[in-house]
Amino acid sequence: MTIVEGSLLAATMVCIVANTFEVGAKSVKAEFMMKNSAEVGLAPKWIPYLAVLEGAGVVGLVLGLFGMRSLGLAAAVGLVGFFVVAVGVHIRTRVVHNVAFPVTFLVLAGAAVGYFASVG
Repeated sequence: MTIVEGSLLAATMVCIVANTFEVGAKSVKAEFMMKNSAEVGLAPKWIPYLAVLEGAGVVGLVLGLFGMRSLGLAAAVGLVGFFVVAVGVHIRTRVVHNVAFPVTFLVLAGAAVGYFASVG
């Protein structure tokens, strides 16, 4: 494994942990999650659906690390799309004081794409 692949693998694992935390926060409707969602105009009824989508991405990444590389790549691409939309919503609604969070998640998902593309 090259240093680049090792770095991408580490970023993929951070992506899994970060998204797992976020899915948990969405699942329990954590105060910060509900506040952030309200700021961008997202109705609370959508939070569980977003948690399921993001959770599916996490499961796909984990399965990718256990040998199902194509599924890992698909999950990573799905998470990139998820966070492109999240960043876009923040920009569209001009709620940029906390846009660093979805941008960071987007970068981590992009690294996961890079990892699975390089080892696939």
